[in-house]
Amino acid sequence: MFPENLSTQPDRELDPELDPRFVVDFQVYDDLEPGQRWSTWLDVEPLSRGPEPRPDWVVTSQGAVDTDLGILKTGKEADVFLLDRTDPHDPVQSVVMAAKRYRAPEHRTFHRAASYTEGRSMRRSRDERALKRKSTFGREVAAGEWAVSEWTALNRCWQLGLPVPYPVQIEGTEILMEWITVDGETAPRLAQTRPEPGLLASYFEQLREAMVTLVGAGLVHGDLSPFNILAAGEHLVVIDLPQLVDLVGNAQGFDFLLRDCTNVCDWFNRRGLAVEAQELFGELMAHAF
Repeated sequence: MFPENLSTQPDRELDPELDPRFVVDFQVYDDLEPGQRWSTWLDVEPLSRGPEPRPDWVVTSQGAVDTDLGILKTGKEADVFLLDRTDPHDPVQSVVMAAKRYRAPEHRTFHRAASYTEGRSMRRSRDERALKRKSTFGREVAAGEWAVSEWTALNRCWQLGLPVPYPVQIEGTEILMEWITVDGETAPRLAQTRPEPGLLASYFEQLREAMVTLVGAGLVHGDLSPFNILAAGEHLVVIDLPQLVDLVGNAQGFDFLLRDCTNVCDWFNRRGLAVEAQELFGELMAHAF
């Protein structure tokens, strides 16, 4: 027997206000305030969203609202803001993320691009020519390429199990990623900390393991220093990855690796942990081949 429906009951008089088949459950969302926008999660294509399985805190609600909370960090190529994404009718779906936004052409300088992008290929020859001419369009291409480079690097590092912020999504020149905190506040850079000896040794071991994993995948951070590492309690988190370098494909890959080793070891030595940059470099080289 088929369930009752409109086609099987043509003579039945229906009252749309009483018949449950005409009832639609919906909620009204208030108008947006200044500094707000609707969540862009569904606006981007699937490949522009973070890798699965996604952390439980990622908000995917179509009714979520993005609210700018202010600037967190300024940089030469990009600024980092805090952004709250919350569904006002489902408070469980709420998270504060870091929004890294690469600047407009007239406000940024990609002064290190040539050495870091050696060995990379552009998707379109027109973009590559514009980038080489350093035209206005070329600078726009550069911003997009560096945002995509960081997005790609974050995804790859996360999938390698490296301690990096989870990449939530990318749209244009904006990357949304996990906000790394300690007790509800932004985690300090490693350079700002003075860990006791036991934690200092643990930090170095964590960093050594991360660098081993990177070179094992044929990669070099390229700009690793205590200023690009966050101290999240007992754990380190590596940030700022747009310049991730192919160890072999970039002619300066090994120079970048040695510089990363030197920057890291110099800091640990100043904090009282005796480590040798050349020794670390040699160990990494052994894992690279």
